[in-house]
Amino acid sequence: MEFPSWISYAVAWLTTLALILLSRHLRGRKLHLPPGPKPWPIIGNLNLMGRLPHRSIHELSQKYGPLMQLQFGSFPVVVGSSVEMAKFFLKTHDVIFAGRPKTAAGKHTTYNYSDITWSPYGPYWRQARKMCIMELFSAKRLESYEYIRVEELNSILKTLFSISTSGKNAITLKDHLSTLSLNVISRMVLGKRYLEENSGEVVTPKEFKEMLDELFLLNGVMNIGDSIPWIDFLDLQGYVKRMKVLSKKFDRFLEHVLDEHNERRRKGGDKFVTKDMVDVLLQLADDPNLEVKLERHGVKGFTQDLIAGGTESSAVTVEWAISELLRKPEVLRKATEELDRVIGRDRWVLEKDIPHLPYIEAIVKETMRLHPVAPMLVPRMSRWGEDR
Repeated sequence: MEFPSWISYAVAWLTTLALILLSRHLRGRKLHLPPGPKPWPIIGNLNLMGRLPHRSIHELSQKYGPLMQLQFGSFPVVVGSSVEMAKFFLKTHDVIFAGRPKTAAGKHTTYNYSDITWSPYGPYWRQARKMCIMELFSAKRLESYEYIRVEELNSILKTLFSISTSGKNAITLKDHLSTLSLNVISRMVLGKRYLEENSGEVVTPKEFKEMLDELFLLNGVMNIGDSIPWIDFLDLQGYVKRMKVLSKKFDRFLEHVLDEHNERRRKGGDKFVTKDMVDVLLQLADDPNLEVKLERHGVKGFTQDLIAGGTESSAVTVEWAISELLRKPEVLRKATEELDRVIGRDRWVLEKDIPHLPYIEAIVKETMRLHPVAPMLVPRMSRWGEDR
Protein backbone atom coordinates (compact mmCIF):
# COMPACT_ATOMS: atom_id res chain seq x y z
CA MET A 1 0.00 0.00 0.00
CA GLU A 2 1.43 3.36 -1.05
CA PHE A 3 0.89 6.49 1.10
CA PRO A 4 0.12 9.82 -0.61
CA SER A 5 3.20 12.02 -0.92
CA TRP A 6 1.72 14.74 1.33
CA ILE A 7 1.56 12.26 4.25
CA SER A 8 5.30 11.53 3.93
CA TYR A 9 6.04 15.24 3.93
CA ALA A 10 3.80 15.80 6.96
CA VAL A 11 5.51 13.01 8.92
CA ALA A 12 8.94 14.45 8.08
CA TRP A 13 7.91 17.96 9.18
CA LEU A 14 6.29 16.72 12.38
CA THR A 15 9.41 14.68 13.26
CA THR A 16 11.66 17.69 12.64
CA LEU A 17 9.40 19.95 14.73
CA ALA A 18 9.37 17.39 17.58
CA LEU A 19 13.17 17.17 17.59
CA ILE A 20 13.50 20.98 17.64
CA LEU A 21 11.06 21.29 20.54
CA LEU A 22 12.77 18.47 22.45
CA SER A 23 16.22 20.03 22.02
CA ARG A 24 14.92 23.41 23.22
CA HIS A 25 13.31 21.74 26.22
CA LEU A 26 16.53 19.96 27.14
CA ARG A 27 18.58 23.15 26.69
CA GLY A 28 16.06 25.06 28.74
CA ARG A 29 16.36 22.72 31.75
CA LYS A 30 18.39 24.51 34.37
CA LEU A 31 20.77 22.35 36.30
CA HIS A 32 21.42 23.53 39.84
CA LEU A 33 25.19 23.85 39.42
CA PRO A 34 27.42 25.31 42.15
CA PRO A 35 28.48 28.94 41.67
CA GLY A 36 31.77 29.71 39.99
CA PRO A 37 33.59 32.04 37.59
CA LYS A 38 32.52 32.12 33.96
CA PRO A 39 34.85 29.94 31.87
CA TRP A 40 36.67 30.97 28.71
CA PRO A 41 36.39 28.85 25.55
CA ILE A 42 38.87 25.96 25.35
CA ILE A 43 40.90 26.85 28.50
CA GLY A 44 37.95 27.23 30.86
CA ASN A 45 39.20 28.74 34.13
CA LEU A 46 42.83 27.69 33.77
CA ASN A 47 43.72 31.35 33.31
CA LEU A 48 42.78 31.91 36.97
CA MET A 49 45.30 29.34 38.23
CA GLY A 50 48.57 30.89 39.41
CA ARG A 51 51.93 29.31 40.21
CA LEU A 52 50.39 27.81 43.36
CA PRO A 53 46.96 26.49 42.24
CA HIS A 54 45.78 25.71 45.78
CA ARG A 55 46.11 29.37 46.74
CA SER A 56 44.28 30.46 43.59
CA ILE A 57 41.46 28.03 44.37
CA HIS A 58 41.33 29.25 47.98
CA GLU A 59 40.95 32.87 46.82
CA LEU A 60 38.13 31.86 44.47
CA SER A 61 36.39 29.93 47.27
CA GLN A 62 36.35 33.11 49.36
CA LYS A 63 34.22 34.66 46.63
CA TYR A 64 32.07 31.74 45.46
CA GLY A 65 31.74 29.68 48.64
CA PRO A 66 32.83 26.29 50.00
CA LEU A 67 31.26 24.46 47.03
CA MET A 68 32.04 25.91 43.62
CA GLN A 69 32.41 24.77 40.05
CA LEU A 70 35.39 25.50 37.83
CA GLN A 71 36.14 24.49 34.27
CA PHE A 72 39.63 23.08 33.66
CA GLY A 73 39.90 22.94 29.90
CA SER A 74 37.42 20.30 28.71
CA PHE A 75 36.39 19.10 32.18
CA PRO A 76 34.07 20.52 34.85
CA VAL A 77 35.65 20.46 38.32
CA VAL A 78 33.69 20.78 41.55
CA VAL A 79 35.74 22.04 44.51
CA GLY A 80 34.75 21.41 48.13
CA SER A 81 36.72 23.47 50.63
CA SER A 82 35.07 23.15 54.03
CA VAL A 83 34.69 20.50 56.74
CA GLU A 84 31.07 19.91 55.69
CA MET A 85 32.01 19.46 52.05
CA ALA A 86 34.88 17.12 52.99
CA LYS A 87 32.43 14.92 54.93
CA PHE A 88 29.99 15.01 52.01
CA PHE A 89 32.52 13.83 49.41
CA LEU A 90 34.86 11.66 51.49
CA LYS A 91 32.45 10.04 53.94
CA THR A 92 28.73 10.36 53.19
CA HIS A 93 29.08 9.72 49.44
CA ASP A 94 32.53 8.16 49.44
CA VAL A 95 31.66 5.32 47.04
CA ILE A 96 30.06 7.66 44.49
CA PHE A 97 33.21 9.79 44.41
CA ALA A 98 35.71 6.91 44.61
CA GLY A 99 36.69 7.12 40.94
CA ARG A 100 39.95 8.60 39.68
CA PRO A 101 40.43 10.70 36.54
CA LYS A 102 42.91 9.53 33.93
CA THR A 103 46.02 11.68 34.29
CA ALA A 104 49.53 11.64 32.89
CA ALA A 105 50.93 11.09 36.40
CA GLY A 106 48.78 8.01 36.94
CA LYS A 107 49.69 6.61 33.54
CA HIS A 108 53.43 7.22 33.48
CA THR A 109 54.54 7.07 37.12
CA THR A 110 52.32 4.30 38.54
CA TYR A 111 52.48 1.53 35.93
CA ASN A 112 49.38 2.64 34.06
CA TYR A 113 47.18 3.14 37.13
CA SER A 114 48.28 -0.12 38.79
CA ASP A 115 49.05 1.37 42.21
CA ILE A 116 46.75 2.12 45.15
CA THR A 117 46.44 5.88 44.65
CA TRP A 118 45.47 6.16 40.96
CA SER A 119 43.72 2.84 40.26
CA PRO A 120 40.10 3.32 39.06
CA TYR A 121 37.19 2.09 41.16
CA GLY A 122 36.40 -1.56 40.54
CA PRO A 123 37.43 -5.07 41.64
CA TYR A 124 41.15 -4.19 41.56
CA TRP A 125 40.61 -1.05 43.67
CA ARG A 126 38.45 -2.91 46.20
CA GLN A 127 41.04 -5.65 46.45
CA ALA A 128 43.84 -3.10 46.93
CA ARG A 129 41.93 -1.42 49.76
CA LYS A 130 41.29 -4.78 51.40
CA MET A 131 45.00 -5.65 51.18
CA CYS A 132 45.90 -2.37 52.87
CA ILE A 133 43.40 -2.78 55.71
CA MET A 134 43.81 -6.51 56.35
CA GLU A 135 47.48 -7.10 55.52
CA LEU A 136 49.78 -4.12 55.00
CA PHE A 137 48.43 -1.73 57.65
CA SER A 138 46.83 -4.08 60.14
CA ALA A 139 47.44 -3.26 63.82
CA LYS A 140 49.42 -6.49 64.25
CA ARG A 141 51.63 -5.78 61.24
CA LEU A 142 52.41 -2.20 62.27
CA GLU A 143 53.09 -3.29 65.84
CA SER A 144 55.58 -5.87 64.57
CA TYR A 145 57.62 -3.04 63.01
CA GLU A 146 57.79 -0.96 66.20
CA TYR A 147 61.36 -2.06 66.89
CA ILE A 148 62.42 -0.50 63.57
CA ARG A 149 60.88 2.85 64.47
CA VAL A 150 62.52 2.76 67.93
CA GLU A 151 65.96 1.88 66.55
CA GLU A 152 65.90 4.57 63.87
CA LEU A 153 64.62 7.24 66.24
CA ASN A 154 67.32 6.46 68.82
CA SER A 155 69.93 6.51 66.06
CA ILE A 156 68.91 9.96 64.80
CA LEU A 157 68.73 11.37 68.34
CA LYS A 158 72.28 10.17 69.03
CA THR A 159 73.41 11.77 65.77
CA LEU A 160 71.77 15.10 66.66
CA PHE A 161 73.24 15.02 70.16
CA SER A 162 76.70 14.30 68.75
CA ILE A 163 76.44 17.21 66.29
CA SER A 164 75.13 19.60 68.95
CA THR A 165 78.09 18.87 71.26
CA SER A 166 80.67 19.18 68.47
CA GLY A 167 80.57 22.96 68.49
CA LYS A 168 78.62 23.50 65.26
CA ASN A 169 76.37 26.56 65.37
CA ALA A 170 73.39 25.25 63.41
CA ILE A 171 71.74 21.99 62.47
CA THR A 172 69.61 21.58 59.33
CA LEU A 173 66.88 19.56 60.99
CA LYS A 174 64.96 18.88 57.78
CA ASP A 175 67.75 16.69 56.36
CA HIS A 176 67.87 14.55 59.51
CA LEU A 177 64.09 14.19 59.69
CA SER A 178 64.00 13.15 56.04
CA THR A 179 66.72 10.57 56.67
CA LEU A 180 64.80 9.24 59.68
CA SER A 181 61.52 8.78 57.80
CA LEU A 182 63.23 7.26 54.76
CA ASN A 183 65.15 4.76 56.89
CA VAL A 184 62.02 3.75 58.78
CA ILE A 185 59.92 3.33 55.63
CA SER A 186 62.62 1.57 53.61
CA ARG A 187 63.20 -0.95 56.41
CA MET A 188 59.47 -1.58 56.88
CA VAL A 189 58.71 -1.83 53.15
CA LEU A 190 61.97 -3.02 51.57
CA GLY A 191 63.65 -4.79 54.48
CA LYS A 192 66.77 -2.63 54.70
CA ARG A 193 68.09 0.89 54.58
CA TYR A 194 68.61 2.43 51.17
CA LEU A 195 70.37 5.56 52.43
CA GLU A 196 73.67 3.90 53.24
CA GLU A 197 76.55 3.94 50.77
CA ASN A 198 76.77 0.46 49.30
CA SER A 199 78.47 -0.37 46.03
CA GLY A 200 76.03 -3.23 45.47
CA GLU A 201 72.92 -1.05 45.16
CA VAL A 202 71.45 0.16 41.87
CA VAL A 203 70.89 3.72 43.17
CA THR A 204 72.91 5.93 45.48
CA PRO A 205 71.30 7.49 48.59
CA LYS A 206 71.31 10.86 46.81
CA GLU A 207 69.58 9.40 43.73
CA PHE A 208 67.04 7.64 45.95
CA LYS A 209 66.05 10.91 47.63
CA GLU A 210 65.96 12.78 44.32
CA MET A 211 63.67 10.12 42.80
CA LEU A 212 61.23 10.42 45.71
CA ASP A 213 61.25 14.23 45.55
CA GLU A 214 60.56 14.12 41.80
CA LEU A 215 57.75 11.58 42.26
CA PHE A 216 56.11 13.72 44.94
CA LEU A 217 56.36 16.81 42.73
CA LEU A 218 55.11 15.27 39.47
CA ASN A 219 52.07 13.70 41.13
CA GLY A 220 51.00 17.13 42.36
CA VAL A 221 51.56 19.35 39.31
CA MET A 222 48.75 20.72 37.16
CA ASN A 223 49.52 19.28 33.74
CA ILE A 224 47.70 21.22 31.00
CA GLY A 225 47.45 18.10 28.83
CA ASP A 226 45.22 16.47 31.47
CA SER A 227 42.70 19.31 31.11
CA ILE A 228 42.95 19.78 27.33
CA PRO A 229 43.57 16.26 25.97
CA TRP A 230 43.91 17.23 22.30
CA ILE A 231 47.14 19.17 23.04
CA ASP A 232 48.53 16.55 25.42
CA PHE A 233 50.97 15.26 22.77
CA LEU A 234 52.73 18.66 22.78
CA ASP A 235 53.77 18.29 26.46
CA LEU A 236 53.92 22.09 26.74
CA GLN A 237 55.28 22.08 30.30
CA GLY A 238 57.67 19.16 29.85
CA TYR A 239 56.09 17.23 32.73
CA VAL A 240 55.30 14.08 30.73
CA LYS A 241 58.92 13.78 29.58
CA ARG A 242 60.09 14.03 33.19
CA MET A 243 57.49 11.42 34.24
CA LYS A 244 58.78 8.95 31.65
CA VAL A 245 62.40 9.46 32.74
CA LEU A 246 61.44 9.01 36.39
CA SER A 247 59.40 5.90 35.56
CA LYS A 248 62.44 4.21 34.01
CA LYS A 249 64.60 5.02 37.04
CA PHE A 250 62.03 3.71 39.50
CA ASP A 251 61.37 0.59 37.45
CA ARG A 252 65.07 -0.26 37.41
CA PHE A 253 65.22 0.17 41.19
CA LEU A 254 62.01 -1.78 41.90
CA GLU A 255 63.01 -4.64 39.58
CA HIS A 256 66.20 -4.96 41.64
CA VAL A 257 64.18 -4.95 44.88
CA LEU A 258 61.77 -7.66 43.68
CA ASP A 259 64.61 -9.82 42.35
CA GLU A 260 66.35 -9.61 45.74
CA HIS A 261 63.20 -10.58 47.60
CA ASN A 262 62.34 -13.44 45.25
CA GLU A 263 65.85 -14.83 45.62
CA ARG A 264 65.56 -14.72 49.41
CA ARG A 265 62.17 -16.45 49.20
CA ARG A 266 63.65 -19.15 46.97
CA LYS A 267 66.52 -19.80 49.38
CA GLY A 268 64.16 -19.86 52.37
CA GLY A 269 61.95 -22.52 50.82
CA ASP A 270 59.26 -23.88 53.13
CA LYS A 271 60.88 -22.16 56.14
CA PHE A 272 60.62 -18.68 54.61
CA VAL A 273 59.03 -16.06 56.88
CA THR A 274 57.86 -12.65 55.61
CA LYS A 275 60.15 -9.88 56.82
CA ASP A 276 58.79 -6.73 55.19
CA MET A 277 55.87 -5.39 53.14
CA VAL A 278 57.34 -6.42 49.78
CA ASP A 279 57.46 -9.99 51.07
CA VAL A 280 53.77 -9.68 51.99
CA LEU A 281 52.88 -8.32 48.54
CA LEU A 282 54.77 -11.10 46.75
CA GLN A 283 53.04 -13.65 48.94
CA LEU A 284 49.65 -12.13 48.09
CA ALA A 285 50.56 -12.16 44.39
CA ASP A 286 50.94 -15.96 44.63
CA ASP A 287 47.49 -16.36 46.20
CA PRO A 288 45.25 -18.21 43.67
CA ASN A 289 42.11 -17.06 45.49
CA LEU A 290 42.53 -13.36 44.68
CA GLU A 291 39.61 -11.89 42.75
CA VAL A 292 42.04 -10.03 40.48
CA LYS A 293 45.55 -11.44 40.08
CA LEU A 294 48.23 -9.10 41.42
CA GLU A 295 50.78 -8.91 38.61
CA ARG A 296 54.44 -7.98 38.97
CA HIS A 297 53.81 -4.41 37.81
CA GLY A 298 51.06 -4.15 40.44
CA VAL A 299 53.49 -5.21 43.18
CA LYS A 300 55.91 -2.54 41.97
CA GLY A 301 53.15 0.09 41.91
CA PHE A 302 52.05 -0.76 45.47
CA THR A 303 55.68 -0.74 46.68
CA GLN A 304 56.28 2.67 45.14
CA ASP A 305 53.18 4.04 46.90
CA LEU A 306 54.30 2.65 50.25
CA ILE A 307 57.74 4.23 49.94
CA ALA A 308 56.55 7.63 48.75
CA GLY A 309 53.48 7.89 51.00
CA GLY A 310 55.26 7.82 54.32
CA THR A 311 58.54 9.64 53.76
CA GLU A 312 58.25 13.32 52.89
CA SER A 313 54.86 13.66 54.60
CA SER A 314 56.20 12.56 58.01
CA ALA A 315 59.37 14.63 57.82
CA VAL A 316 57.60 17.83 56.75
CA THR A 317 54.93 17.50 59.47
CA VAL A 318 57.52 17.08 62.26
CA GLU A 319 59.57 19.98 60.89
CA TRP A 320 56.53 22.29 60.94
CA ALA A 321 55.59 21.15 64.44
CA ILE A 322 59.03 22.02 65.81
CA SER A 323 59.01 25.33 63.93
CA GLU A 324 55.65 26.29 65.46
CA LEU A 325 56.79 25.26 68.96
CA LEU A 326 59.89 27.45 68.69
CA ARG A 327 57.70 30.39 67.71
CA LYS A 328 55.32 29.78 70.63
CA PRO A 329 57.35 29.34 73.86
CA GLU A 330 54.20 29.03 75.99
CA VAL A 331 52.99 26.01 74.00
CA LEU A 332 56.47 24.48 74.19
CA ARG A 333 56.51 24.97 77.96
CA LYS A 334 53.13 23.23 78.38
CA ALA A 335 54.22 20.34 76.15
CA THR A 336 57.40 19.93 78.20
CA GLU A 337 55.39 19.96 81.44
CA GLU A 338 53.12 17.20 80.12
CA LEU A 339 56.12 15.08 79.13
CA ASP A 340 57.76 15.58 82.54
CA ARG A 341 54.52 14.73 84.36
CA VAL A 342 53.55 11.64 82.32
CA ILE A 343 56.92 10.26 81.19
CA GLY A 344 59.49 11.79 83.52
CA ARG A 345 63.13 12.34 82.58
CA ASP A 346 64.47 8.85 83.17
CA ARG A 347 63.24 7.17 79.95
CA TRP A 348 62.32 7.79 76.33
CA VAL A 349 58.77 8.30 75.13
CA LEU A 350 57.28 5.05 73.78
CA GLU A 351 54.49 4.62 71.23
CA LYS A 352 52.22 3.18 73.93
CA ASP A 353 52.55 6.49 75.83
CA ILE A 354 50.86 8.53 73.08
CA PRO A 355 47.25 8.00 74.30
CA HIS A 356 48.31 9.51 77.65
CA LEU A 357 49.70 12.69 76.05
CA PRO A 358 46.58 14.64 74.91
CA TYR A 359 48.35 18.01 74.73
CA ILE A 360 51.11 16.62 72.49
CA GLU A 361 48.45 14.93 70.33
CA ALA A 362 46.59 18.25 70.02
CA ILE A 363 49.83 19.90 68.85
CA VAL A 364 50.23 17.25 66.14
CA LYS A 365 46.65 17.68 64.92
CA GLU A 366 46.92 21.48 64.89
CA THR A 367 50.18 21.22 62.93
CA MET A 368 48.52 19.06 60.29
CA ARG A 369 45.60 21.49 60.12
CA LEU A 370 47.81 24.54 59.66
CA HIS A 371 50.39 22.88 57.41
CA PRO A 372 48.88 20.02 55.38
CA VAL A 373 51.54 18.07 53.50
CA ALA A 374 49.51 18.14 50.28
CA PRO A 375 47.36 21.29 50.00
CA MET A 376 45.00 19.50 47.59
CA LEU A 377 43.90 15.88 47.73
CA VAL A 378 44.36 13.52 44.80
CA PRO A 379 41.38 14.39 42.52
CA ARG A 380 38.32 12.15 42.59
CA MET A 381 35.84 11.50 39.83
CA SER A 382 32.10 10.98 40.22
CA ARG A 383 30.86 7.49 39.41
CA TRP A 384 27.21 8.63 39.29
CA GLY A 385 25.27 6.51 36.82
CA GLU A 386 27.95 3.82 36.35
CA ASP A 387 25.91 1.14 38.08
CA ARG A 388 22.52 2.36 36.89
